[in-house]
Amino acid sequence: MHDLLNFTLGFSGIMPYVVIFLILLACGLGLPIPEDITLFVAGMLAYYGMVNVWAMIIVCMAGVLIGDSSIFMLGAKYGREITKKPFFSKFLTPERLETVKVKLHDHGNKVIFASRFMPGLRAPTFFCAGTLHLPLKIFLLYDGLAALISVPGIVWVVYHFGHLADKVFSTITDVEHMIIFAIAAAAAFAGVKWYLHHKRSTQA
Repeated sequence: MHDLLNFTLGFSGIMPYVVIFLILLACGLGLPIPEDITLFVAGMLAYYGMVNVWAMIIVCMAGVLIGDSSIFMLGAKYGREITKKPFFSKFLTPERLETVKVKLHDHGNKVIFASRFMPGLRAPTFFCAGTLHLPLKIFLLYDGLAALISVPGIVWVVYHFGHLADKVFSTITDVEHMIIFAIAAAAAFAGVKWYLHHKRSTQA
């Protein structure tokens, strides 16, 4: 998360919006970056004054819904065939798809709403909903309602309590530096110990 924040802080103007949008879009297609972390970073960008918080919320909603709709449409158009492709086979496994199919059959559209809050099942659920030819407007209704809770909620809360997150980031950075120093010191100690032992063995 810290690395992603530092990366996005390197941009200015409209680019932070573009970067966050593209990452969220890719998250919907299976990019191994947690969506919640991206939304957290979006909130921090607003806290730092890099972006307008309301504009960022709109951009995040667009990225999330377009990404979700993309995986839904892939399921509707290509079905299970696309799961044989190396990229998609990693997160659209047969076991996950079968689990989601059963849940959709048993609980209906409520699963789409609930899956927005379950990262591991999000993409398989949306893909499965597409393969089962659920109407797109129904999918967008349930996914959109869930997104209206999670997306603005995360971005706004992080923006509002950014000063606390700032302290956490500072603490994490200090701890990381201490760990790196400890590892370097241990490696240097081990190197010196090995050298002295090797030197004594050679002299003997």
